[in-house]
Amino acid sequence: MVLHKGGCHCGAVRFSVEAAEDLEVDECNCSICAMSGYQHLIVKRDKFQLLTDESELSTYRFNTGVAAHYFCRTCGIKSFYVPRSNPDGVSVNVRCLDPGTIRSMRVTSFDGQNWEANAASLSHRTD
Repeated sequence: MVLHKGGCHCGAVRFSVEAAEDLEVDECNCSICAMSGYQHLIVKRDKFQLLTDESELSTYRFNTGVAAHYFCRTCGIKSFYVPRSNPDGVSVNVRCLDPGTIRSMRVTSFDGQNWEANAASLSHRTD
């Protein structure tokens, strides 16, 4: 396990996440992920730490309202969120991690357009 750091485009939002050097990442085709190019690294909540003040964030919820999407108030980048599939965890956008701590990355496609039928395949991420 290593400590990865990352954040938004402008640097107003910074975080750290403890995860392996060899990452297992999901790429979702749901409406919001496809439009933003989000690549999911889902971890337990205690493996994630927000390093900047929450006042730098804006929150967006849609559909069931369970997922909490956090955006930088300044540049609009969503570098992490609390996913509906793992409400006890955090999904970090791998594209927002600083370079230098990832040894390898395996990206798996996730059919988020049919979320209800496929969500159970993500539930183990925070076990």
